[in-house]
Amino acid sequence: QVQLVESGGGLVQPGESLRVSCAASGFPFSRYAMRWYRQNAGKVTEWVARIGNSDDGEKTSYSESVKGRFTISRNNAKNTVDLQMNSLKPEDTAVYYCNVYTFRDFWGEGTLVTVSS
Repeated sequence: QVQLVESGGGLVQPGESLRVSCAASGFPFSRYAMRWYRQNAGKVTEWVARIGNSDDGEKTSYSESVKGRFTISRNNAKNTVDLQMNSLKPEDTAVYYCNVYTFRDFWGEGTLVTVSS
């Protein structure tokens, strides 16, 4: 079955960087676009980034709130998708979730990122 396991969250100060990762299994990873979402303490869920599959050249896209600061990447040999987050702000504090849509949406359990001084 499809499994997504996020890791790498933690506490950082404003302006610092952090990399979160998602390990995927149970589906042909390279054939599917992968996404990162986040949910803040107010339970507002926001799409963060997307990376396409091998058919579309792994095209990337980002929400306006993270464009220029975050970078999504994938390693099809390891079945992982990463989110490199630079210049972090307090408003980036959230639980970050990995997502894939095969025949339905699948989600991991999330990893908490806290940006605070």
